[in-house]
Amino acid sequence: MTTYSRKALLLALSAATVAAGLTTAAAPATARSRPAVPQLTWRPCAKADGPATQECAELPVPLDYRHPGGRQITVAVSRIRSDRPEARRGTLVVIPGGPGGSGVQRLTQKGAALQRELGGAYDLVALDPRGVGASTTASCELAPEDRYMTTLRSWPGPDGEITENVARSRRIAEACARNGGPELRSFTTANQVRDMDRFREALGERKLSAWGISYGTYVGAVYAQKYPRHTDRWVLDSSGDPDPKRVARGWLANMAPGVEARVPDFAAWAAHPDRDRDGLRLAGRAQDVRPLVLSLAAELDRAPKESTTPGVPLTGNGLRQALQNSLTSDAAFASFARLVRAAQDPAATPVLPPELAQPLRNEDAALMVAVICNDVAWPRTTTAAYQRAVDEDRARHPLTAGMPVNVLPCAFWKDAPAQEATRITDDGPSNILMLQSRRDPATPLFGGLKMREALGERARLVTVEQGGHGLYVGNGNTCGNRAVTEFLTTGRRPARDTDCPN
Repeated sequence: MTTYSRKALLLALSAATVAAGLTTAAAPATARSRPAVPQLTWRPCAKADGPATQECAELPVPLDYRHPGGRQITVAVSRIRSDRPEARRGTLVVIPGGPGGSGVQRLTQKGAALQRELGGAYDLVALDPRGVGASTTASCELAPEDRYMTTLRSWPGPDGEITENVARSRRIAEACARNGGPELRSFTTANQVRDMDRFREALGERKLSAWGISYGTYVGAVYAQKYPRHTDRWVLDSSGDPDPKRVARGWLANMAPGVEARVPDFAAWAAHPDRDRDGLRLAGRAQDVRPLVLSLAAELDRAPKESTTPGVPLTGNGLRQALQNSLTSDAAFASFARLVRAAQDPAATPVLPPELAQPLRNEDAALMVAVICNDVAWPRTTTAAYQRAVDEDRARHPLTAGMPVNVLPCAFWKDAPAQEATRITDDGPSNILMLQSRRDPATPLFGGLKMREALGERARLVTVEQGGHGLYVGNGNTCGNRAVTEFLTTGRRPARDTDCPN
């Protein structure tokens, strides 16, 4: 049984209510030590592919919330005001995935669809987490070869050997400690949550509603745990296991079985006769597609194929990463099938997906590494132990080749987390709707069920009977969209956990 009501009453009688929900390694700031609520100066920032009414501003936030009156950094924020003021009931924050996703960009991409679905019920807002986009950033000053997705993701060598991964992980950790500064150390989920509540204050809102996607569901869950009285209607779309001892380490490990569960959807698509029209049919039978991809990846391990990007060939790990990326949406199946066809054809030159063709910006690479390493302490184990884990995972899940359990810079991170990761519990209002795909390659259903279990009676779960990741107004279906829209506009949720047939 939740203790939220009893706690809320006690907090209401306490003179310290203004500090409730904020925990740090040191004592939380009091009302006197908190800086004044900042004023936001909005300016038009519409993009060609987004709503014409989108606005942007800069939000000052403390670099270190233990010293709220100290140095301030900048968080970029954005809003799209309700186009039907008479229907407006509040403000909904869009929480991007990642770590590394831009809320401002996500709002540009999804703003028009959200306006249509929600009928003007909300002002739509978002922020770029510190370290992302136009917010204050940091850099580890990494060499380009250490900033490709296939190296940051720590894919093992062709034979499963991890010596190079260990050396690179140590090198990245040392570079981040040397060059990242206090900004890099501040890149945490806990600070993103604090910044989000600072944004709420600047907006003048007593409560926020939210739609969090992927990693954004964890950010949303932590916010709801820290600031339950400031949550209105809360949507968690494609959640992972919130285990506070593992956090991102667990999310990565869960990708291996998630990919295996999702690949049959791609195989059925790639073997369907309809693919003949576009020359993308990879096999006559669905059961032959998976071994074809595995065999092709092994060939590219032995002999990478020159691509249209000079100096960046298509490798076996490049093919595996491209597969993993394409499994998030059925709409991406064709591009991966086209890559497979080009890799098979001796006369063709593969065109790499943009995310694989060039290194990430130094600032983006730093953020991706910093958040997962700052959030929770990773095991300080031996190379031999990592090698055993990779060998076992490669044998069990060859499509991901041991990458999800391989060594990362976090194993050599110089600074211990400032505090323990938040434990998600059932202590809070019952105002959360979870949306989860049956076959999600990035945040598999079994991990989402761990989030559902942790939230208890606070949440209801809608499981969409299909594959994909990031469902609402994206990769889901009409039934799932309807459930979220009804909740956000009317407050009605299913009485119990339910399925949405495809």
